Amino acid sequence: MDSYPAVEAHGLIGNLQTAALVAMDGTLDWFCAPRFDSPSLFGGLLDRRKGGHCRVAPMGVEYVSKQLYLPGTPILITRFLSADGVGELVDFMPVAGVQATDRHLLVRMLRVVRGTMRFRVDCEPRFNYGRDPHELDVYPEGQVFRSPGLSLSVSLVRYSETGPGEQDLRRSDVGGVWATATLREGEAGAVVMETALSPHRPRSYSPGEVQELLEQTRDFWRRWLSRSRYRGRWREMVERSAMTLKLMTYAPTGALIAAPTAGLPEQIGGQRNWDYRYTWIRDASISVHTLLKLGFTDEAWRYMHWVDERVREAIDREVPLQIMYRVDGSPDLSEEVLEHFEGYRGSAPVRVGNGAANQLQLDIYGEVLNGLHEADCHGLQASHQLWLDTVRLVDWVCEHWDQPEDGIWETRGGRQDFTYGRLMSWVALDRAVRLAHRRGRPADIGRWGRTRNQIYQQIMARGYHPGRGAFVQHYATDVLDASLLAMPGVGLVSSMDPLWQSTLRAMEAELVSDSLVYRYDPAASPDGLPGQESTFTMCSFWYVRALAEAGRLDNATLTLEKMLTYSNPLGLYSEEIAPTGEQTGNFPQAFSHLSLIGTAVNLDGLLDAALRSNGTFSTMPG
Repeated sequence: MDSYPAVEAHGLIGNLQTAALVAMDGTLDWFCAPRFDSPSLFGGLLDRRKGGHCRVAPMGVEYVSKQLYLPGTPILITRFLSADGVGELVDFMPVAGVQATDRHLLVRMLRVVRGTMRFRVDCEPRFNYGRDPHELDVYPEGQVFRSPGLSLSVSLVRYSETGPGEQDLRRSDVGGVWATATLREGEAGAVVMETALSPHRPRSYSPGEVQELLEQTRDFWRRWLSRSRYRGRWREMVERSAMTLKLMTYAPTGALIAAPTAGLPEQIGGQRNWDYRYTWIRDASISVHTLLKLGFTDEAWRYMHWVDERVREAIDREVPLQIMYRVDGSPDLSEEVLEHFEGYRGSAPVRVGNGAANQLQLDIYGEVLNGLHEADCHGLQASHQLWLDTVRLVDWVCEHWDQPEDGIWETRGGRQDFTYGRLMSWVALDRAVRLAHRRGRPADIGRWGRTRNQIYQQIMARGYHPGRGAFVQHYATDVLDASLLAMPGVGLVSSMDPLWQSTLRAMEAELVSDSLVYRYDPAASPDGLPGQESTFTMCSFWYVRALAEAGRLDNATLTLEKMLTYSNPLGLYSEEIAPTGEQTGNFPQAFSHLSLIGTAVNLDGLLDAALRSNGTFSTMPG
């Protein structure tokens, strides 16, 4: 199990239709095609022997490796440093565009910047999560792996007579190909891989063509990033998070996936291993608010359009919204277990698909309406049809808000009257009333307002536990839940309200470990799943915002700075952080980066306001 790299020891590359992970040792060990939610052809992250990989690394020398991104881009540079030389592996995927395609390029450029290094290239694909056989065809231009559902071509690019190609790609004894090359200072080469649904002949690439692909990819990302309006204190981390979210967006539909990986465990050796390569209604809606703050209005509008399509489909079928969908909007997320995969560091079962898709989670309606409200505040007014869909959605909430549900955390321990679900139902009605008033749109505002008030009164009467002095997870328990850190931010309670101040103190005593925050205590509130979990990165950023909104700006700033130390060297965050500081769960996680951006922007504004009014940060004791 020691052969598995740490989750955080990876960089992410992508082309806006799919993505890949590259470990610090030069191993590409996760890549699905032709879409994010397609089966893997490199899945070594979940099984080192059966999953498949493509590795480019030095041979015959001791070395250390480092990773960085080319500034302003997701072009990944892995550096190999030894006493004899320094080599660089440059990984990137040319942008695929907004038309869905099965043809995806993945380029791995290799160069030596000092001394001499010998490298080995190993390409061992395993199609359909390692379940499909493949054949290997050899052409003068390169090799083609053919499986029943997908093909992969591999071509070497010679930059000089002594570059890669010193030995052409050779067959391995396990169904792959390999090559070696010795490069001296200034010499370079490349491996170009291309996927397709049907068998295709590989093509030859000249060094000039590869360089042009690199420059086009670099220029696309720098142009995109230049649209960001954020110039605050944490610009580097915010911009990296924005690019990471863009990398996880499926351009043909505008859908944002929760993570590009599946099956990475919340606890090493545990069973909390889920597939996150889908689009959650919650994530897409929160992203509208986040990206509008940065100035990315086109992306925000596309997300809202994608969400509206899902809303209309659900209403027409007279069924609740699913909490998640495939990137093309398909609702079929049937869950299965890959019995032949051992799982990351032995963490089985490995699941693909997601059986939680049909859970009832009432909070998503609040997220949708809050996103629509934020879009309207930024000048993106709803069309007539979108408003008609909104009215039907809000009417549905009026009829169904007061029922047990499954909750935001997708627990499998039975439905409850979750306080967070009630909170966000209140948000749905509140934002709908505001929209109708602001734009003079037709609606049963009286009914919406009465329902909003009923929800508020119920939360105050049943969601607050006097014995704990805190708002609690659901009405039948005294367990705390970090999702309720959102209460002041959405406006249900004032951050200075004694009810909220006592809730925050209770959370700090029970759920906060330094800067890290647990979602809840599974031992105190059984969730139907064995094992424990680590601290939840999104909740840790929400805690920073709660501190700031409570006037504790010094504490909030220090806590945010601590949280930034838990990112990997590239600025990426997984879903959770273990007590050791190790990142766990799927990686990178959209929720983590959405909350980082929102928290940084919010804290910036509060710090600036405090400096303008007092000349220093306004603080209150914890």
